[in-house]
Amino acid sequence: MAGDIGWLNSLPPDRAEQELLTCCASRQWAQKVAASRPYPDAGSATAAAVAGVCELSWPDVEEALSAHPRIGDRAKAELSEREAAWSRGEQSGAAGADLAVRTELAAGNLAYEERFGHVFLIRATGRSAEEMLTELRKRLANSELDERIKVQSELADITRLRVRKLLGDK
Repeated sequence: MAGDIGWLNSLPPDRAEQELLTCCASRQWAQKVAASRPYPDAGSATAAAVAGVCELSWPDVEEALSAHPRIGDRAKAELSEREAAWSRGEQSGAAGADLAVRTELAAGNLAYEERFGHVFLIRATGRSAEEMLTELRKRLANSELDERIKVQSELADITRLRVRKLLGDK
């Protein structure tokens, strides 16, 4: 059954947290979402997951960011096979870009990291490399506060998609 939540509800807390960490790499977030079980359905779990991301402190957001590769880069070696596969699929729009766009993305990633001190995070699913590059350029002009708000929103979007994948709710 699509969106079956029973398997996640039945896991011991530490196992549930490990499963959830593949969706968002904040330990605080995974603990909170796991502790809020049981969920009546996948939609409730997804809503709780998104709300949990929106409630994270900035250090917890930074912890989650540490699991995300730069746009156009391969997933980090320490990620699970599931996370690496999700990352490749999410970034497929960047993978097929021409050399000039990939070069500009690489330079933009470095400029962004120098400006904000963390990886440029964007929900890459469904976006072309050109769209991501445009958004990166636009966000380089953000204030630090505005960018933190945007990053947390993007993290919530990514987490929503990943929790739905985890639960088989396409």
